[in-house]
Amino acid sequence: MKRLFHAAALALMAVAASSCFAGKFMANYALNFEPHGVADIERTRHKADSLMPGSTAWYDSLKTIGVLKDTFMLGYNSVKIHSCYVPAKEPAKAQGTAVVVHGYGDNHYVFLYLVRMYRDRMNYNVVFPDLQYHGYSEGDHCQMGWFDRYDVEKWAEMGHNIFKNDFMVLHGVSMGGATVMMASGDELPPYIRAIVEDCGYSQVSTQFYGNLRDSFPMVPGDVILSASFVTKQKHGWSFIEASSVKQLKKATLPMLFIHGDADDFVPLKHFRRNYKAKKQGYKEFWIAPGAVHANSYQKYPYLYEAHVATFLDRVKTQNL
Repeated sequence: MKRLFHAAALALMAVAASSCFAGKFMANYALNFEPHGVADIERTRHKADSLMPGSTAWYDSLKTIGVLKDTFMLGYNSVKIHSCYVPAKEPAKAQGTAVVVHGYGDNHYVFLYLVRMYRDRMNYNVVFPDLQYHGYSEGDHCQMGWFDRYDVEKWAEMGHNIFKNDFMVLHGVSMGGATVMMASGDELPPYIRAIVEDCGYSQVSTQFYGNLRDSFPMVPGDVILSASFVTKQKHGWSFIEASSVKQLKKATLPMLFIHGDADDFVPLKHFRRNYKAKKQGYKEFWIAPGAVHANSYQKYPYLYEAHVATFLDRVKTQNL
């Protein structure tokens, strides 16, 4: 996601005098990045291994024996979307089902460390989709989680139909964290029992504006408003309405919020706004000392897993 504000800097300053043109440029650059598909999957295989060594070999081995499967369906706006799913390591003793949601510019491959955590160590079934315009999913732009939440809810339904259990957790990182928070305010089925969000932003406009101000203070902030208007006209949603805070105000499910206190990309103030916005139902948080953006697991793998496992056990045993 950091690449959003780097290569575009000079171009944005050059066109800043024309807010409309700059808005079109920014909307296109932010939401229509590198091509997705097979090339995207291959590009990120090494990233999965850098986050947890051996991830791609583990993934490939499960596919070879037919345990890990691919599936496609029609998602929001009848777009063809892709997901993988895998049963728990001991299916007869499965603790539930986890839906793991990736971040901006990533795909189902990148967060294999969470898939392995849930499947191999916590004995959960796992569904891990590609959001629209990512991985093998189709789509004409990155939706920043806003409409993606509808696809995640459909994948949750699919996972429930396959695995036939009634305890499901939605777990997302970065844009995936924002996606599951955005879903939290919808009317969700009773089998979705908990949500874990890791370093998700509070609102798309706030995130884009903050990154623009930090990196390029000479570029006018109204470029973001113009890009939001262009996105609304072209894709039917705006940066302002794509809000985790707005959805969290309606959320009632138990939630665990995770954030690194050294995150300078989605700063800790986003966590504070999100956590404050959720006023109904159980909530808890863990701030990972010294962790930068989407780095809490890599910095503290055992502690991360312990926080997630303890939270989910508390939801179950206390019927939160």
